[in-house]
Order: sequence, then C-alpha cells, then structure tokens
Amino acid sequence: MYKKVLVAEDMDDTSKGVLSTLKEVGVTTIHQVQYCDDAFLKIMKANQDHEPYDLLIADLSFKEDYREQTYKSGEDLIKKLKEKKIKIPTIVYSGEDRLQMVRRLINEHGIKAYVCKGREGLKDLQKAIAHIAQETIPFVSVQVEKALKKSNENDISPYDIELMKQLAKGLSQPEISDYFTANEINPGSLSSIEKRLIKLKDLFRANNTAHLIAIAKDSGFI
Repeated sequence: MYKKVLVAEDMDDTSKGVLSTLKEVGVTTIHQVQYCDDAFLKIMKANQDHEPYDLLIADLSFKEDYREQTYKSGEDLIKKLKEKKIKIPTIVYSGEDRLQMVRRLINEHGIKAYVCKGREGLKDLQKAIAHIAQETIPFVSVQVEKALKKSNENDISPYDIELMKQLAKGLSQPEISDYFTANEINPGSLSSIEKRLIKLKDLFRANNTAHLIAIAKDSGFI
C-alpha cells in the first residue's frame, strides 16, 4: 500500500475528506498543496532527494487568484510530469464527468484512476487506492465507466483530434497542412484537411469552425 502521498487540491473541505481517507487506508506521510506549480516542485524535489512520492491525487480545476501559475490545471500538471518522464501513479479526483476527457487522461497521459467527486466520491477514492495498488486496469467511478469502453464516436480518430487542436490554436487550414506535412501527420494535403473538416462539422452538427471547436472542447475531445 502507498505510504507517501501528495494531494493537489485547492478546496479545504475536499482536502479534509481526502486526507481523512488516506489516513484510514494507512498512509503515513501525506503532503497537501493548493497549486499545481507547488505539486510539480514537490515531486521534483522528492525525486532529487531519492524520496519519491508513491502516489499523486489531483483535482483538475483550480481557481485562479493573485498568484500566477505555470500549470493552471491538474491536466497541465499531469502532462508536464509525463513530459519529464516522471513516473508517479496518479488518481484524478474531480467533479468533471466528460467521457472523452477521462479517456484522454487514461489513454494519453496514463492516469491510474479517475474518481468523481460526489456522495460516493470518498468511498470510490478508497476503492481506487486499493485497486490500483494491485491491478493494472484503471479504476473509474461508475459515472464515467463507459470511458473504459470503446468510444461510440468511432469516426473520431487521433488525426481528427489533432486537427481540431490546431484549429483551436488559431491555425488556418493551409498552416495546418504545412504543420502536418512537417510532422509527418498523414494525410497532410490541404484538400484532405478540408474534406475532413467538412466531415467533422457534420458529425458534430456544427454550424462553422468556431462552433465545432466549442463543441469539441465541451465534449472533452480537446
């Protein structure tokens, strides 16, 4: 079982529940931070001292305040840790329940569990801690269990998601064509991108590109 755990959560009431749950399952060392930047620094320092954390429990949403942050969300933190090749089992504990977002966190970023806040949230958190200590299959709350199944959006591919991400950044279709070609993302021709964009608008029932991006963000695709 995990002995040294870092909790990244900015809401005091939620933190108290998480800390109580961790103590119940026998965690002896618990550190809590309210900013993802602080979480990143603590994890890096612990690794440098050869006393790494056994587990990270992180929320996704953090309220902005006077303090400027490099990592403004739990996902930003998780992505940076992966980029730095920091291997730390991670449980997301969040009020978000968008299936595509859960799939992305599991499939792209390798989180071990996704627990939804709510009436059964702390019970699920306790189950998740026990589960991931012994199982390789990720744990998810019942609200988002469909995230472990194949997406019903069979026509939405990694290519489509990358296309929508680049559109969301403000790139024009010719610029995306150049980007895809330079990064060997196929098909990269302008005509292929135009055709796929028309298909995506139809699939999402979007009136225009801006509407498509808004729907994709709300649905958790990007």
